[in-house]
Amino acid sequence: MAWRTRFAPAPTGYLHLGHVVNAIHVWGIARAFGGDVLLRIEDHDRTRCRAEYEDALLDDLDWLGFVPDIGRTDSFRAARHGTPHPHPQRQSDNEDRYAAALAALSARDLTYVCTCTRRDIARLAPHVPGEEPRYPGTCRGARHAEAESLARRVHIADGVEPFEDRRLGHMQQSPAAQCGDLLVRDRHGQWTYQVAVAVDDMAHNIDVVIRGEDLLDSTGRQLQLAALLGREQSPQWWHHALLVHPDGRKLSKANHDTSIRERRAAGAPAAALLGEAAFLSGLLPAARDLSIDELPALFR
Repeated sequence: MAWRTRFAPAPTGYLHLGHVVNAIHVWGIARAFGGDVLLRIEDHDRTRCRAEYEDALLDDLDWLGFVPDIGRTDSFRAARHGTPHPHPQRQSDNEDRYAAALAALSARDLTYVCTCTRRDIARLAPHVPGEEPRYPGTCRGARHAEAESLARRVHIADGVEPFEDRRLGHMQQSPAAQCGDLLVRDRHGQWTYQVAVAVDDMAHNIDVVIRGEDLLDSTGRQLQLAALLGREQSPQWWHHALLVHPDGRKLSKANHDTSIRERRAAGAPAAALLGEAAFLSGLLPAARDLSIDELPALFR
């Protein structure tokens, strides 16, 4: 039986070359070692995700030649018109899944109402340069009434979460020290990335998570959250290097980096973009046209 990985973009902007690097790793590794690729649309953030970005990323995947084994691009387009609906791999169509996870955690007294704003957290736990903000546990013992806020946090236990990364080797993280108790639903009622991805990777039977190093620090807390939700077998992990600007900033939609859509409009061939992404990520010694069929050989 083939193992399963996933490509999970968020439709908060147009795809750029950094996304192509991730797709090359996902499809290349899956095809090299007999895995399947599941496409998931991570649109849990309703304030930033837009249908036009989803349409564009589906078109870009088709144009580049990335064909999912599960969740074909046409199925997401069809789901907008009722077939199938809800789509099993679009997060905004599956909020009941996250609500059920929250209910299961709450039934074990593992969650609590949080009324803290970002300003409150910044005041109580000043940011340390080079570290991520850590929630200081202000509301953990406050026993706020459910009506006071939609925001919910889950208790994160002290201790170390070890895991093996297929590229980086043995790793261990201390989520309680890194981030504190996790926000799983915000004050607007939106599900957070951490809970959505942990729940979905379990629901979609993801065996191997292939993603950029910018998400490496999320691994320990997602392992702990998945264990609390009853996942018995952890996925394997492969965190690849990111494409960065000369000043060290990663490519991102927020920085308005040139999108695949713009490169297509300017006449760039798909094979040239694949080759450029593979070269910049260290998978090729020089930039050249690269076909989808050649991706497995980059990882064998």
